[in-house]
Amino acid sequence: MPNTDPTTQQITAHALQIGDRINTAGFEGEVLSNTPLAVRVGPGGMAVVFRYGVAVFIGLSADEEAAFLERLNPRAFGKITPYEEEWAKIQIAKESEEPIPVGGPILVRELSLERLLVVADALAKSVVLARDEREVTNVVDTIEPFARELARFGRTSRNRTDLLKLLGSALLVQHRVSGRVAVGEKPDVLWDRPDLERLYARLEDEYELSERVETLNRKLTVISDTATTLSDIVDAKRSLRLELIVVFLIAIEIAITFWEIFTRGGH
Repeated sequence: MPNTDPTTQQITAHALQIGDRINTAGFEGEVLSNTPLAVRVGPGGMAVVFRYGVAVFIGLSADEEAAFLERLNPRAFGKITPYEEEWAKIQIAKESEEPIPVGGPILVRELSLERLLVVADALAKSVVLARDEREVTNVVDTIEPFARELARFGRTSRNRTDLLKLLGSALLVQHRVSGRVAVGEKPDVLWDRPDLERLYARLEDEYELSERVETLNRKLTVISDTATTLSDIVDAKRSLRLELIVVFLIAIEIAITFWEIFTRGGH
């Protein structure tokens, strides 16, 4: 685990989402924890790797981070460019409590592995939420003009291809966000260290994890309802087109029939 020398008062934590998923099986190195995977890096730092695509570097230099990412990239799927990232300072508290000052460092009683895993878990969830929030906002912004057009004119000027693209974007972001990372679940380390529940509760409050998930779910509901509406519009347009084709073919058949009757009557 990172250097726990009392003279080390503050270290940096850097969370990076590099993809949608990271394969952590069989990773070589000095493993400090298996769930999540925590590996010692350098003389006094560590990397915590989460399967949902996030790596949290604690106490590492820029060069150490870059070297570790080189090892990690072949294991990443659905890579993100540029990476989603978040920074935090972790500092040893002088008092027995572990408060988190507004805009200040995360205070812990000691730089123990268990405490750092709790901090890494909160940072990893926060950085995933940041990316999901941006993607959901982009889809909502795309949907808004379409909804305004429907409300104003009762119809849409978009063709079927545009509607299908919008529908695909809505379904894709919903698939990525839903169930990819269970933000409401507590880190596994709390099963063995329930005394760290208070630290995690403070981190959860500091990064507003629960509130952000609720907001995200409300937006996803809007996206889901809109996707359903889009699907209905696409189906309705297609059905109307088919009905018009059928009517046109029937009209042609009737015209041919009358023509045959007329030509026969002429003879």
